[in-house]
Amino acid sequence: MNSAINNQIIKSKSAVHRMALAALAAAALCILAPLSVPIGPVPITISVLVVALFPYLLGAKLSVLSVALYLLIGAIGLPVFSGFEGGVQKLLGATGGYLVGYIPLVLIGGAFIEKSKKPLVQFLGLLLGLISCYALGTAWLSAYLKLSLASALSVAVLPFIPFDLIKLALAVLIGRTVGARLANLKG
Repeated sequence: MNSAINNQIIKSKSAVHRMALAALAAAALCILAPLSVPIGPVPITISVLVVALFPYLLGAKLSVLSVALYLLIGAIGLPVFSGFEGGVQKLLGATGGYLVGYIPLVLIGGAFIEKSKKPLVQFLGLLLGLISCYALGTAWLSAYLKLSLASALSVAVLPFIPFDLIKLALAVLIGRTVGARLANLKG
């Protein structure tokens, strides 16, 4: 009986620990995401880098929770989106699809990161996740602004590809290093 109770306490502490990590990751995104360089309807941010690091630190499932928490915090009006904006109108606005697209980014990237130790495979997983983010965001932007998909791509994706590829490469380098060190701390 005591071992069953101890196991339940350990699981409970582990769940609390995981939830705290997810909240801390969301807080980091809330702090870093508003920093942006406006260059058109979609600004340059470091959000993709931060979000791409989540699966290394939290795994895919907790990464989704962190992103969802970030989106909820922004939706209620706190200025955590690019340019220190917040509110439902920003989340449902022209660039909202890219924000929501962080969810498939961490899901797909996280699945690859959890399945393979190879950096190239992890990078490709994050790239597929980013392509999903781009697809959702571009379709959303196109519908919202009544642009052709080609126009939306040329405004909101093509200028960002070089920056985002660098961010993904950095996420792989940083994530693998920090993730390994955190794993060593756990024992």
